[in-house]
Amino acid sequence: MPKFVIQRWHGYHMIFAMCFSLVLIALLSIYEWAYGLVGLVLFVVLAWVLYKAERAFRHDFTEYVLTLNHRVKNAGQTAMDEMPVGILLYDRSGRIEWHNPFIAGMVDKCERMIGEPVVDVFPQLKEAQEAVPCTVELEGRVYEVTHQREERVYFFRDITRLESLRQKLHNERAIFGFIHLDNFDEAGQGLTDQEATLLLSNVAGTISKWALEYDITLKRLDTDKMFFVAAQQSLERLMKSRFEILDVVREMTRKNKIPITLSIGIASVGDTLVERTQNAQAALDIALARGGDQAAVKQGEETVFFGGKTNAVEKRTRVRARVISHAMSNLIQDSKRVIVMGHTQPDMDALGAAIGVVKFAMIHDCEAHIVLDEENASIERLLAAVRSHPQLGEMLIQPERALSLVDDPDTLLILVDTHKPSLAMDARLLERARKIVVIDHHRRGEDFVKDPVLVYLEPYASSTSELVTELLQYQDQRLSMDTLEATALLAGIVVDTKNFAFRAGSRTFEAASFLRRHGADLMMVQSLLKEDLNQYVKRAEIIKSTEVVRGDIAVAMGDETTEYDQLLIAQAADTLLNMQGIRASFVIGRRGDGLISISARSQGEINVQVIMEQLGGGGHLTNAACQLKNGSLGEAKSRLMQVLQENLDGGPEK
Repeated sequence: MPKFVIQRWHGYHMIFAMCFSLVLIALLSIYEWAYGLVGLVLFVVLAWVLYKAERAFRHDFTEYVLTLNHRVKNAGQTAMDEMPVGILLYDRSGRIEWHNPFIAGMVDKCERMIGEPVVDVFPQLKEAQEAVPCTVELEGRVYEVTHQREERVYFFRDITRLESLRQKLHNERAIFGFIHLDNFDEAGQGLTDQEATLLLSNVAGTISKWALEYDITLKRLDTDKMFFVAAQQSLERLMKSRFEILDVVREMTRKNKIPITLSIGIASVGDTLVERTQNAQAALDIALARGGDQAAVKQGEETVFFGGKTNAVEKRTRVRARVISHAMSNLIQDSKRVIVMGHTQPDMDALGAAIGVVKFAMIHDCEAHIVLDEENASIERLLAAVRSHPQLGEMLIQPERALSLVDDPDTLLILVDTHKPSLAMDARLLERARKIVVIDHHRRGEDFVKDPVLVYLEPYASSTSELVTELLQYQDQRLSMDTLEATALLAGIVVDTKNFAFRAGSRTFEAASFLRRHGADLMMVQSLLKEDLNQYVKRAEIIKSTEVVRGDIAVAMGDETTEYDQLLIAQAADTLLNMQGIRASFVIGRRGDGLISISARSQGEINVQVIMEQLGGGGHLTNAACQLKNGSLGEAKSRLMQVLQENLDGGPEK
């Protein structure tokens, strides 16, 4: 028995009490010996009782401790055998040394596991990291595994029920979405009231049947807009089916002069129902800005796109162009200066549109500048003409000069031919500018300018130069253009339409006619677009390396040690698309700035925009491109082939 326990009850305080009693008995015997004798007898009896009590206490305490120790050992063994946690020890060679009964019940093994390699019994543990819980599935059960390498031990915790509840919560999470009937007003033109009503009824009936099939609650907000609520598991089914309703509605209205297509915006992200609704509306806005006929699903920080198999329908009216033109006039009049910026590696469309915007500013007697810090062969002749121009030549400035001007709150920054900050000539200008206007004809992507005061983004347009020309038309009463200004805009249209062969609508020809009336020189356009013989030979070398995959997709790759202009890579893609039996073409080459460029073209059956977006680029349904910073051309080709396989064999278009 520990000494401190004895001292607790029979320590110095008891010795002192006994001695004090003897002293009292001695003093009592002095006065009366008989009383002292009685006290002494009582003292001896008390001492004997205390002695026996101490012996009994020692015996009982020892028995209790021995019993408790046995109980603790039994409880520990019982807990080790019955506790709902698996423990597995292994030796330095990775073989099982010991495990509790919980481990034996986890796997269907009749023989003993002692001495077996851990990775043979539990192959799922190969990826288990130290002190980082991971989840593995064994025999239909889900376990959380913690690995402590220093102790050479695994801990298993059965979380099957928890995982089931988590999955149920995930599946039943509410998601919100909007459905918009694209170009419904245009499709109804020329139809009687009865025909228009029947058309709408057929489309609405098809959508309702689709909603019932996928457990979607649908509510019409307007003639051409619906709101719906569904569960996460329904969204996953929709994504797996790749939103087949897009194809169904398009096919059933194909006989109309203008078929009806759908734009769908869905959001599963947002802490509150209000945030999810706002994110769904934002996803629908992106789908519409990309030209419609597609679904945009916002998940986490990324947006996944489905569909987009048709070009945007050209708007017959110019109401929006007129409104934007007047809004730009007001913004420029309220500004001290205008700075125009295009994308990196500017092409003819970017520079032509920039010159058109500068002309717009000059009409309102506003100071204007064009940011330019790099050149390429495609705009070399036009730049030479601009620099020799008495007015335009003085308006070209470097980004450093533009940075010193953009800090002024009265400076208006106009971004043309791109809406992505990552592709802008200098993204710092976008970060520091107080007022930003975006004019672009590319389908909208996730990467977008933050808080612009005005956006004119029309995917149906052939080029940004066409959009700027339309804006200038509403300044006709004060407009007087010289030959270079009109020719630059016309050259931008000609380049992006491949001499009016692609993406050229009626408004494209009207814009070209307007420029021709205001002095555009066709011979000068041809002169600006003349091709160098050496560039032609280099393009032929790229085409020579073409590999046809899947029977109708041409993929060409330039020489690793040769640098190519962006225009040359794009022209090679155009040339391949003109070959018989080719539905899409991709050309890979390294540019002079070290970036790897991929130009993609298609006839419309394959959406090259979503393919390029997955590689960090963008563009249109039939015309897109991207730039890669690192790696070799071979690695870029491997990434392209992987994305092609994912998109053509199934999977979301991100």
